[in-house]
Amino acid sequence: MRISTVTMFEQSTASMNRQQSDLMKVSQQIASGRRVVNPSDDPQAASRAVGVDQAKAVTEQYSDARVSARNSLSQTESILNSVSDAVTSAKTLLIQASSDTLSDVDREAIASELKGVYETMLGQANATDGNGRYLFGGYKDNAPPFVKSADGSVQYQGDSNVREQRVDASRLMPVNDNGETIFKSVPSGAGYVAEAKKENGDLNDGNVTFSGPQISDVKNATDFRITFTSDVAFDIETFDGTDWNAVKSESYTWESGDPAQQVSYGGVSISLEGTPVTDDSILVAKAGSEQREPDLFRTMEEAIRVLENPADTSAKKADLRNTLNTAMRDLDNSLDNVLTVRASAGARLNELDVIDSVGSNRMLNYDQTLSDLVDLDYTEAISEYSLRQIGMQASQKAFVDIKGLSLFNYM
Repeated sequence: MRISTVTMFEQSTASMNRQQSDLMKVSQQIASGRRVVNPSDDPQAASRAVGVDQAKAVTEQYSDARVSARNSLSQTESILNSVSDAVTSAKTLLIQASSDTLSDVDREAIASELKGVYETMLGQANATDGNGRYLFGGYKDNAPPFVKSADGSVQYQGDSNVREQRVDASRLMPVNDNGETIFKSVPSGAGYVAEAKKENGDLNDGNVTFSGPQISDVKNATDFRITFTSDVAFDIETFDGTDWNAVKSESYTWESGDPAQQVSYGGVSISLEGTPVTDDSILVAKAGSEQREPDLFRTMEEAIRVLENPADTSAKKADLRNTLNTAMRDLDNSLDNVLTVRASAGARLNELDVIDSVGSNRMLNYDQTLSDLVDLDYTEAISEYSLRQIGMQASQKAFVDIKGLSLFNYM
């Protein structure tokens, strides 16, 4: 077979191009720091690297979500801390106001200070986040959740839902608590509370005061209401779900001469003292029950009302004492509830730290896997680069030698 000059030139050129291509490929790898520069370099590794990149992107998105959740929970925890301080201040003022040595003017001054605490609570309840959304309105976060009505009472306008955010693939975390949970709830272990008011909500006309109630039998404890049928007799009534019905199993009489009279029913007892008037009533119910729905703002409003009005009659003095006793118990329950919610927010913040740690470890694993798939081994690449250089130089030298071969040199 005759090898022509054209064939020698074509084969030499092809060899140099192949060596140059291999050298350029190694050069690109060294310049980019990646073994797989193009998918064709290693299709299987390139395919797996795409999946790892997508997993990293999802993990980074969850990390951003945790930053947002942490900011929201931190704001909530800070506000709840302020609310608990406000409740403690209110309780301190009520203890001070319950002293018999104070005059009406002194109590009015305390009421003025209590109003400031009340407005602070209301402001905290209507707090917003950095984006102008109300924290404690549930999903109705575009308007203040707590609004004063025409009669001066505060009404909750939000919903009972809790905003949630997915902070990890398997964790949907509540990032806020609604206003009902914070300001209109009590912990499950809250005890019984007494309230001296008539069935229609009016104040009692007599001067009966109470202390307690106390629970003597937790299993059989039940709500009841004491309604005076005269100044010498009273009924004990229980609620059947639709109405109050008197318990007629025994007769209840009121002995006015005694300094204090103990009334017990269903494992709950209360001590009463004073002179009743017909239709006066005292409710004894578990805090948070249907008969005694909790409301921190209502508690504050009642305390302010009774402190602002002069206690110039025996009935008003009894109302002062009873209202303050009820308010202090309500504030204790509210404080326990706020601290419980705050502890829950703190626990979620701690959980975010744990999830962050797991996410960081996961990101490290992804980075390691991605590095194993596409990153370059520089020692091997530099050796390969030197080898390709030698190959390129050899092909060039061979071409120079071959193109100089000619029969005419020997003629």
